[in-house]
Formats: sequence, structure tokens, C-alpha cells
Amino acid sequence: MLHEIVDFIVNTVGDLGYWGIFIMMFLESSFFPFPSEVVMIPAGYLAYQGEMNLFLAIFAGISGSLAGAVFNYLLALKFGRAFLSRYGKYILVKEETMQKMENFFNKHGHISTFSGRLIPAVRQYISLPAGLAKMNLLKFSIYTSLGAGIWVLILALLGYFIGHNQALISEYLRVIIISILILLAVFILFYIRIKMKKSIFIKKKR
Repeated sequence: MLHEIVDFIVNTVGDLGYWGIFIMMFLESSFFPFPSEVVMIPAGYLAYQGEMNLFLAIFAGISGSLAGAVFNYLLALKFGRAFLSRYGKYILVKEETMQKMENFFNKHGHISTFSGRLIPAVRQYISLPAGLAKMNLLKFSIYTSLGAGIWVLILALLGYFIGHNQALISEYLRVIIISILILLAVFILFYIRIKMKKSIFIKKKR
């Protein structure tokens, strides 16, 4: 049964091609909780089989992720907090989720649009508080592309090298997620420390 499901997913990604990857990653990155693992791992496996170009698949994945994130960003920027509170439930954005994302963004600042892309259950919604805060769009796009790029690359390479073994993918993916979370914690602490030192230096200079 599991083998048939995996074959169906791989065949679906193959049939839809690069535009399919773009569209599915757009959905994953916006308000629809579509798992990126279901898209990029099969894409990597198809690249291993020679049915796709690995670099084009990764590019399509990153582009779709960025487009979905910008969609969320513009949605929040244009309609504001009151709109999201009132209608968010219709696009799977609960008030509780929204509050958590705002707290995460306020705590970690603009860099959270990079780090948030690597955290499950955060990556889809971190664009919303960025839009509400009217974060610079270019900076937002760069941070989002870097974060999404790392995640897409990891998944595509997993599919490329061990796409035939679902058990190994589950094992490695768990280890990778835990490792990423640890590295992000260290990175954020380092970032905060630099910002604090810079702030102290500016105050002393004044």
C-alpha cells in the first residue's frame, strides 16, 4: 500500500513537471498546509532517474516557495491584522497561530523570515507578521529565498541520493530537522548578540 502511494506521488510530480513543483510549493508556502516533502523528495528522485534536471527542480521549488511567501506578505500588508483575525480561519490561519507567529517575529526580528522557513509549522505563516510589520520587500525576499533554498535543497538531495528508500528518508529527515533547529537556535543567539553589541557601541558613540 505504502509503495503504491509513493509511486503515485512520484508519478504525479513527474507528470506535472517543473510548473507542478512551482504550484505545489507555492501552496505549501502560502496558507495551504501542503507538505514540501511530498514535492521535493520525489523531484530529487526523478532527477536521479534522469527524468528531471535537479537544478531546475530546485529552482522551481525555491521560486514557488518565494511566490507563496510573497502572496502571504502582500495579503497581510494590504488587508491588515483585523482582516486576518476575522477571515483567517477560512484560509486555515487560526487566531492562535497568528499570535504565535507575531510573537516569533517580534522576538527574533526580520531574520525570522529566514530562520522560520526552516522550522516545520512556522514556514507557512511567518510571512504574515512580516507583511503586517511592513518589512522591506527586498530584504524579505532575500531572507525567504535563502531559508527556502536550504530546505528545498535538503529535500531534493535526499530524494536524489536515497529516494528509493522511504525508511531512510524518514530517519534522515528527522535527524536533519533536529539538527536544523539546534543550528538555528545557535544562529539566532549569535545574531542577537551581534545586534546588542552594535546597539551598545552606537549608544557609547553618542
